[in-house]
Amino acid sequence: MSIITRLGVKNTREIARISSLTSSFATQSEPPSPVAPDEFRVLKLRPDPVQERQKREIRRTEVPPPRSTQMKFDQDWGSVWPAARSFHPATVPLPVRQGYPLKNAAPPNKYGNAELMKIPNFLHLTPPVVTKQCEALKKFCTPWPAGLETDEKCEKHFPVEVLTSDYCYSSPTIREPLARVVTIRLKLSTLNLDQHARDKLLRLVGDRYNPEDDLLTITSDRCPTRKQNFEYIEYLLTALYHESWRTEPWEAEKSEADMEYYDWDKSKSRDGLITLYCWPEPPIDNDYETIPHATEYKIAVSDLINNGEDEYSLNKYKEAVKNMLFLEGQEKK
Repeated sequence: MSIITRLGVKNTREIARISSLTSSFATQSEPPSPVAPDEFRVLKLRPDPVQERQKREIRRTEVPPPRSTQMKFDQDWGSVWPAARSFHPATVPLPVRQGYPLKNAAPPNKYGNAELMKIPNFLHLTPPVVTKQCEALKKFCTPWPAGLETDEKCEKHFPVEVLTSDYCYSSPTIREPLARVVTIRLKLSTLNLDQHARDKLLRLVGDRYNPEDDLLTITSDRCPTRKQNFEYIEYLLTALYHESWRTEPWEAEKSEADMEYYDWDKSKSRDGLITLYCWPEPPIDNDYETIPHATEYKIAVSDLINNGEDEYSLNKYKEAVKNMLFLEGQEKK
């Protein structure tokens, strides 16, 4: 009896499994057609063929030709490219090429060329546009000042020269670190300095002075902005000028051996020259300007001691001594 019960249960499970597969297949194929309540549902092993869907029509818009092909030869280029902008191939009527060329090939053309778009261009500054802009700016200009026709006159009235640099390039930031650097140049002869102040100023500035063209150059880049560097150089120049005129109390106690340079007016050579000229009478005053060739002798001795001995300085000293002692005529005889 138990065996018959087990077989009945097993057959019931198989019938349920087959019926579930049949119903799922019919459900996946297509929805069942309406059937009368007293009729059996038909099992469809093959689904009905699916009707093909109509493809969607793709509409394509017509792309107009590039603007460069429709431009006239006598057009106003300032109206086409009025300001600075990135390169646009359809606007520029030129066969521009740029980039790394392939083997046995020309460089890439202007269409889709990233090399042309990432660099700055000056297509907005053509000569006709610059001329037109200059004509428009003339009404805001004033006549050139009288008395400044030459560079020498400009240097005389404006001795200080300020040098700065501006940079124009493509970058995430518009600030260039080198744009803050300021340089001021002026001739030392334009400053009101005596011998003591000039010597002290030259020792303070060091190698910033060029004796060949008499130019003093001061450069500053320590401040973050250009205005701050300019004001700092103005402060340095003012401090140097006033410091050079200051005389310390200990400077009056310096002897000839303590001097930084040879000063002929304070040396024994000056006293010896005056004594020799007035001999056998004692010198009345220390004025040497009445002595013939004394100034030439003073310059020769100062250059020989301050600049060092060389062939030029020795010959110059020799000629000065011969002229002062009137030995030139006797040597010719």
